[in-house]
Amino acid sequence: MSKTPRYTRLALALAASLTASTAFAQEQTAAQADANATPQNTSQANKQLDRVVVTGSLIPQSEIETSTPVTVITAEDIKSRGLSTVADVLKESSFSTGGVQNNQSSASFTQGAETMSMFGLPAGYVKYLIDGRPMANYPALYNGSDVFNNISGVPIDLVERIEILPGGASSLYGSDAIAGVVNIILKKRVDGTIVSARYGWYDEGGGKSYRASVADSFSSADDKLNVLVGVQAEKSDPIWAYDRDLTKQFNTNGYNGAAPLASRDWLVYSPFTSYKFLDPANCANVSSGFGGTVDMQTRPGFGDENYCGSMYTPGYRTLKNSKDGVQLYVNTTYDIDENNQFYTDVLLSSEKVKYHIGSSYTWWGTGVKWGYYYDPNLDDFLNLQRAFTPEDMGDWENSMAENKSRSYHLNVGFRGTMGSESNWDYDIGVSRTEYRLDEKDLARLADPINDFFQDRVLGDQLGWDPYYGAYPIFTPDYAAFYQMLTPQEFYSFMGETVSKSKTYDNMIRAMFTNGSLFQLPGGDAGIAVGAEVGTQGWEYNPDARLLNGEIWGTTAVSGQGDRSRYAVVGELRLPVWEPLTISASARYDGYRAAGNELSKPTYSLAFEYRPIQSLLVRGKYGTAFRSPSLADQFQGVSGFYSTTTDYYNCQLLGFEPGNTDGCPARFSNVQYFGQQAGNPELEPINAKAWTAGVVFAPTGRFSISADYLNWQIEDEVAQQSVDQLMRDEMFCRTGQLDINSGTCVAALSQVVRGSAGTIQSIFVNKINVARRDLEAVNVAMNYQQPLGGYGDLFFNANWTKNLKHVAQTYPTDPEVDLLNDPYYSSDPKYRANASLGWKWNRFSSTVYANHIGPTPNYRAQLSPTGYAFAGAGQLSSYTTYNASLGFDVTEDFELSFMVNNLTNKMPDMDVRSYPGSSGAPYNGSNFSPYGRAYYLEARWNFGKSE
Repeated sequence: MSKTPRYTRLALALAASLTASTAFAQEQTAAQADANATPQNTSQANKQLDRVVVTGSLIPQSEIETSTPVTVITAEDIKSRGLSTVADVLKESSFSTGGVQNNQSSASFTQGAETMSMFGLPAGYVKYLIDGRPMANYPALYNGSDVFNNISGVPIDLVERIEILPGGASSLYGSDAIAGVVNIILKKRVDGTIVSARYGWYDEGGGKSYRASVADSFSSADDKLNVLVGVQAEKSDPIWAYDRDLTKQFNTNGYNGAAPLASRDWLVYSPFTSYKFLDPANCANVSSGFGGTVDMQTRPGFGDENYCGSMYTPGYRTLKNSKDGVQLYVNTTYDIDENNQFYTDVLLSSEKVKYHIGSSYTWWGTGVKWGYYYDPNLDDFLNLQRAFTPEDMGDWENSMAENKSRSYHLNVGFRGTMGSESNWDYDIGVSRTEYRLDEKDLARLADPINDFFQDRVLGDQLGWDPYYGAYPIFTPDYAAFYQMLTPQEFYSFMGETVSKSKTYDNMIRAMFTNGSLFQLPGGDAGIAVGAEVGTQGWEYNPDARLLNGEIWGTTAVSGQGDRSRYAVVGELRLPVWEPLTISASARYDGYRAAGNELSKPTYSLAFEYRPIQSLLVRGKYGTAFRSPSLADQFQGVSGFYSTTTDYYNCQLLGFEPGNTDGCPARFSNVQYFGQQAGNPELEPINAKAWTAGVVFAPTGRFSISADYLNWQIEDEVAQQSVDQLMRDEMFCRTGQLDINSGTCVAALSQVVRGSAGTIQSIFVNKINVARRDLEAVNVAMNYQQPLGGYGDLFFNANWTKNLKHVAQTYPTDPEVDLLNDPYYSSDPKYRANASLGWKWNRFSSTVYANHIGPTPNYRAQLSPTGYAFAGAGQLSSYTTYNASLGFDVTEDFELSFMVNNLTNKMPDMDVRSYPGSSGAPYNGSNFSPYGRAYYLEARWNFGKSE
């Protein structure tokens, strides 16, 4: 016979905090507990707390707080704090101390996707679940190399709550659960038909959004069959950079008072004599470009110094994508008998996002095909460079890129109790996830664009140069070069590319649990055992023309692979005496791909100690891992074109990093050919992780927790950014870094230079050599205060601080301090958020604050000397506020008004450390210039039961 569960003051306080829209995790929603409950009058609360399944454990149990810290954000939290998407919820979590690429990242590989970084660890180190089952990976690769999850397609109106488990959890959840686990719980039943509509807009313009949803539950007459159907549709307009003062033009407050530098939209330049201004009309024929802002511009010290350009070209890119999305969710259960149930749920999502990478990536030049050409009339080697304008295209929006994605998440299975007298429960099911992505881009066709400008400007080739015999001779019509195009001319050399990609994951899982296995002095022992078997696949098929050279200046990532996998998992929970519970879990994962076998065991040991009713002391130690992704293993040798700064040659001319505006364009804006590839010999990334903490709940209305987290991660896959690689190479060649260090050996081999010292190619590889150590602390508090006839106050706060974060890319390198060395990381050391809510009769109101700790300024990120570099410094902390007001017009109709970024705070605190040539003088990985937003929401509940 099972023992009656213990319901301590701690458990009741935490149940009350769930009611207050703050939370600690559970698999079944806890109903409201009496705020004044005591151990003597808690029979109703006991029923509510019975057999809770906690994220971070597989065994049903009566305690809400366990050995693992879990934070829950409820649907009410999401709404009252003004958070519009699941991505917003996660990126504003205090755990999200790492910056990531997002909508603002021009020309990123995953412009249409959203993700997060927990504790500053890579985005792929987070395990994402929907109702406990893994999400499908996004088909495109983060930063062109890493598999990750896109969290933009989950319908926020259908979310019951989001549970965030920080720390390693591979012994329960397998690969990827290094930084933590995010479990998104969708609604299973609603009371009546719920219809909601939302409209939003930004104070600074752009980004209007519309969202509508409907959800309803249906039951059979005998209540054996229950079905929930929910649909959400949303639409949002883009925010263009020209909508914001901070991004509409080049930086007007550059470092050391540097004036803004106009873009070089029509430029003739020489590797020997620098700029050549050869327009007889002095830019008059192109002055209508970029909204009539093109004029003759000057850069002192560059040849004859003049060119045609605009101060406002940075404005012609999107800061926020446009988006059209629809999601359908159906959850069905059928009670076969009193002990067995059939279930199925499916989540379908369709999204279309559109964006523009901007004028910096929409141009043509002679360098790609000819390198340089020789003009005998000038006796010089030259290049032409010409940007395309909105007027050339008929409308800038005509050249927007489009990503269409379709995904589904399907689960079918049976669960129940193995006999009416048995304590064993089972859940056996089949899951299938699939994600398809079509990327459409307007591309420059290599032969047509070169032929067009040769016919129009260059003329016939007249032989080869007399000095090297390697460069073609042209006598261009320069007046024809300085001309606008008609849309018909522009589209004559443009074409649409379509790249298709796909991921899938099939899984059969059987789980058996027994919450009353046998009796111990502290209560019932519990056990869970399970097995999984499945297959996974990834393929990325770019438009063939991106790989065979038919597209001008652009190439693509490619590759495909599949693998089978299996896992066995077990967990044991032992309340060895009343205050102390010991838990242990272990998992064994195996993978088979391309004839190779890879397996990995993981385990964890944990304890919960409750010396008094109101205090919990907890700790956990375990191992975690991340298996090589299919992209890590099977990505083909993929080329890419991009531009970078040749810091070495700029340094030789006296231009240091961060001050390269005066460096000649042939070095400050070098186009290069890069290559990267997968490595089938990669091993898993391994980690040891442990946590220790306390939870204190002296009353049923107040609780506070503090947890310390520690990771030791080894065998990480190293991949450097090209910009940092170029800086490393410069510091190695100039003796500022040890020429014999692993960093220098790699940099000098990856950057290939020709005999003249110019960059020929850059290769980026993946190998298991990196490691890192990370320490962090999290503090959370929940408080509820009755105000008598004036309602109730609810307070919630979370604070996360990284105490240590050191990394080593190669074994011969010194450790890099990612918390204090801004050259390697611009992430804040800590983040926090807090909300204060008030409910009274028909009214509710919440004020929510999101706080980002100090970060390095731009100058501090440019040199290994860090804060010692000229102009380097640290920016102060950054706080934004949201506010919401709700009113129940009737029992069935509710209106809400929300204001995000109440003070319209902009990330303009760093503009003076950026150069005048920057069009985005702020850190877009950590901050956004969207500004104040307003949302109106109406919610109807038809047929609500009494």
